[in-house]
Amino acid sequence: MLSTSERLLRVLTLLESRRDWSGADLAERLEVSTRTIRNDMVRLRTLGYPVGAASGVAGGYRLGAGSALPPLLLDDDEAVAVAVALRSSTGGVAGIEETSVRALVKLEQVLPSRLRRRVNALSAYTVPVAFPGPTVEPQLLSTIAAACRDAEVLRMDYRKHDGTESTRSVEPYRLVHLGLRWYLVAWDRDRRAWRTFRVDRLQVRSPNGPRFTPGEPPAEDIGEYVMRNVRSAPMAHHARAVVQAPAAVITERVPRGIVVEPIDDDTCVVHAVANTIEMLALYLGMLDAEFTVTEPPELLSRLNKLSQRFSSAALTSIKT
Repeated sequence: MLSTSERLLRVLTLLESRRDWSGADLAERLEVSTRTIRNDMVRLRTLGYPVGAASGVAGGYRLGAGSALPPLLLDDDEAVAVAVALRSSTGGVAGIEETSVRALVKLEQVLPSRLRRRVNALSAYTVPVAFPGPTVEPQLLSTIAAACRDAEVLRMDYRKHDGTESTRSVEPYRLVHLGLRWYLVAWDRDRRAWRTFRVDRLQVRSPNGPRFTPGEPPAEDIGEYVMRNVRSAPMAHHARAVVQAPAAVITERVPRGIVVEPIDDDTCVVHAVANTIEMLALYLGMLDAEFTVTEPPELLSRLNKLSQRFSSAALTSIKT
């Protein structure tokens, strides 16, 4: 049987997982009586957690928002995970660095020495690498996540990659972070289909819409689903180049998504797509082999400018 503190932690976890819980449902999950659940709610309120209760058939318990954060109940692994996450990653969230530092200082003040040593070791021997990319506001992520949790329709203004804008009414399902960008997977009510939206391109209208009944998700692995959609998204520019190197060699030098087709044992064709001509030029520079561009013409112009720039930089470096 769970101890009282362990059970309180489980109760909090359940209350945070969905909006409303009946006493009977909580008692069944935790294998205790409804009287024990009532007593646990009193304990949580004493600790500062704003637990609301409603009577009647549709009644139950709900974790509300308080004026201040109550004490946290974290086991050892959870405390270490939170501390490491605060130290190691901002995840493309705008303005969160300073906030993360403040939260980390407060957390480390109450960590036992044994846990502080684990956190410091992980931090000292881990090298984070920051990648440039669009950022999103923490409040926007919180708003979308809450709509996912509460199954509330989101009305939002969305800007596509080509600059066109539209207003969407969606049933949000999950937020997915792919290293450089945040994505929202949602059912588009107007288009009657699942869609993947870049969060940095959307603006939520307030307030949220009505509640909805979630349907079957588009895939079992939502992360893989988003990766597949991102790779197949239309790009603004396409390039084709004949490369004087074996296809097997070139395949190992280019990012995923670039198609390499062998011509013979010593020659291949590279097909690359990108949203900018500059990115296509970068891909070709990664080939480390002689190549001939067959399309598009504007890529040839960009390569010519880059070659002049690199030659000038090389000559300047030699003279100095």
